[in-house]
Amino acid sequence: MNMSTSHFPKQAPLPLSDSADGISSPLSPARTTTPKSSALSNRITTVISASFADLEIRDTLETLDARGLQNNAEIRRNLRQDAQKELIDCNGGIVGDFGVVAEQLKRIGATVTSLQRSHAEIRAHITASAQEAKPMLEEIATLTSQRSQIEIKQQLLNAFNAHFLLPEADLTTLTSIVEPISDHFFYVIARMKQIHHDSQVLLGSENQRLGLEILEQSSKQLNAAYQKLYRWIQREFKTLDLENPQLSAAIRRSLRVLAERPTLFQNCLDYLAESREHVLSNVFYGALTGASSDSGHTMSTKAIELSAHDPLRYVGDMLAWAHSATVSEREALEVLFVSDGDEMAANIRAGIASEPWNRDDEATFDGKKALNLLIDRDLSGVVRQLRQRIEQVVHSHEDPALAYKISNLITFYTSIFGSLLGPQSAVLDTLQLISESTLRQFRNTMRDHVASLNTDFSLAPSGLSMPDFLTDALETLKVLMKSYDTSISPTASTQRREEGFKPILDEALEPFLAGCENLVKGLQQPRKAIFWLNCLLGTKAVLRDYGFTAGKIAHLDETARENTEALVKYMHTWFLLESGLQPLLATMLQLPDGLSTNISADIRSADIYQLDSLSAIAHQLDAFLPGAMEDARSVLSKLDDKALMRSLCEKAADMFCEEFERIEEVISRLDEEYRSGEGDEEVIGVREAFPRTSHEVRVLLS
Repeated sequence: MNMSTSHFPKQAPLPLSDSADGISSPLSPARTTTPKSSALSNRITTVISASFADLEIRDTLETLDARGLQNNAEIRRNLRQDAQKELIDCNGGIVGDFGVVAEQLKRIGATVTSLQRSHAEIRAHITASAQEAKPMLEEIATLTSQRSQIEIKQQLLNAFNAHFLLPEADLTTLTSIVEPISDHFFYVIARMKQIHHDSQVLLGSENQRLGLEILEQSSKQLNAAYQKLYRWIQREFKTLDLENPQLSAAIRRSLRVLAERPTLFQNCLDYLAESREHVLSNVFYGALTGASSDSGHTMSTKAIELSAHDPLRYVGDMLAWAHSATVSEREALEVLFVSDGDEMAANIRAGIASEPWNRDDEATFDGKKALNLLIDRDLSGVVRQLRQRIEQVVHSHEDPALAYKISNLITFYTSIFGSLLGPQSAVLDTLQLISESTLRQFRNTMRDHVASLNTDFSLAPSGLSMPDFLTDALETLKVLMKSYDTSISPTASTQRREEGFKPILDEALEPFLAGCENLVKGLQQPRKAIFWLNCLLGTKAVLRDYGFTAGKIAHLDETARENTEALVKYMHTWFLLESGLQPLLATMLQLPDGLSTNISADIRSADIYQLDSLSAIAHQLDAFLPGAMEDARSVLSKLDDKALMRSLCEKAADMFCEEFERIEEVISRLDEEYRSGEGDEEVIGVREAFPRTSHEVRVLLS
């Protein structure tokens, strides 16, 4: 029976009760003892007051309409009975359905009871089984806990092995010489260094044995890896393009890693230096001779020994080749030590800890300094050959100027090499030794030359001009000064320039001036002063072209000034003697007080101031004055500097005029005294005997 089916049809409206008019409302209340008229009126009132919009009325009407009933008296009388009957039928159907449900509920209750009995039995069995399985479950829990611990330990072991142990393939890459040096090798060695570092942490644990074993094993493997890297770098250096060495990225990286072993790193640098020294020496020999020292093959460029016939050019070409080789070597190796210098320095500092014997050494690494030292060692063979050949050239030519030029050329290149290699360089030391050797050769040659001229130092030239040995020495000095001027730095101070050239003057000029001074000792004035002035002025003319000889020129000027004063004094005396005024002046100078207010009796009584003597002196003076300057110049005609000669004569003439003024003053006073006394005729004779005035003398000597 379908319980969901409704057995209650829609409630039909109750049949109308009989009333006086035969009509009764289904909604009317039950009859009471109320009078019939009142009941009917109430019913009618209720019906009339009922609203057809009420849901119950509307549903009732829809039910009646659905049954299709006719609105007749029969149907209206039986409507209530039909509705009640239908209601009773529905209630009976419901009761029947509930009986079926009750039967089914009884069967379900029996089933539930059976299930409860089965559940109790099963529960009893389960309790018994649980008692029996309890020891087994406890054992299983223990095993599970142990398994969990084992799994955790296995994970730790795997992590430990992955961190502290390398695969066999990686170990082969790290230590086998068959495996190439690649990026994987550097990865593995970095991994091994990390393992070596981390293994030190295990030393602080309770089980130090494991840490010691891993530390020892990693140390051995790292040492083997560094040895492999060391041998590989040496092989790469052997096959390097030595004509144009370019360090590949792999070599640069290898050297950075190898820097953690300073000893191996230094050995590699030593090997590279030896290899480059051999190569550069061979190439330099080939550049000199045109053939290689190893194989004897002809070089592509023309040999320096065949192209440089001049000794100075030969030395210059050798130094230029060495400079070019230094620049090329620096460019090739600079990328190694400059760009990677900081990383190498850090690795070397880290490597000091692994080599305790190196802790006393300098732990800092300067890339530029290391580069300079390496290039310095590379050029050692070239510098040795250079020194031998330069010394051979210098000793085979007995030319002091050549030796000095070579010394200056070497000094010039020394400054260039100093800027390339730094102040502390064996190349610079060797070049300085070569320069000092050439300077010694220069000094020895000059001294030998001076010693060979001893015979020329005994006799001055008849023309009082500069001797030939001084002329030759000045020509050599010009060459030396020009060479020095081109070799010294333009920024050098004047004092430094003078100090640098002073030793050259001491060797190339002083001995010859000393020889001239020795010649002067055998001469008399004015030849002595004229010869000495010619030598000094000729020397000054050569020295004044260069500023670094100012000190020497000042010394020569002082000596020349002394000789010009001596010549002026000599010519002054010559003017007095030739003019005849010397006796007059000598007598006047003998007075104890010079010229007093009154002419002393000594002058008046002196024979030289008598009329005859004054007249004779006046005639001699008149004969001297017209050609006095020409005669004076002829006395100094051997002086090479004609302007100086005229100046000396003019100074002597001025001094003569000043002396004449003094003599004229004496004559004038004598004339005044004679005029004031007796003997007027004699007084007139004094001025007539000596009529010249100082103005006339100056005009004649101008």
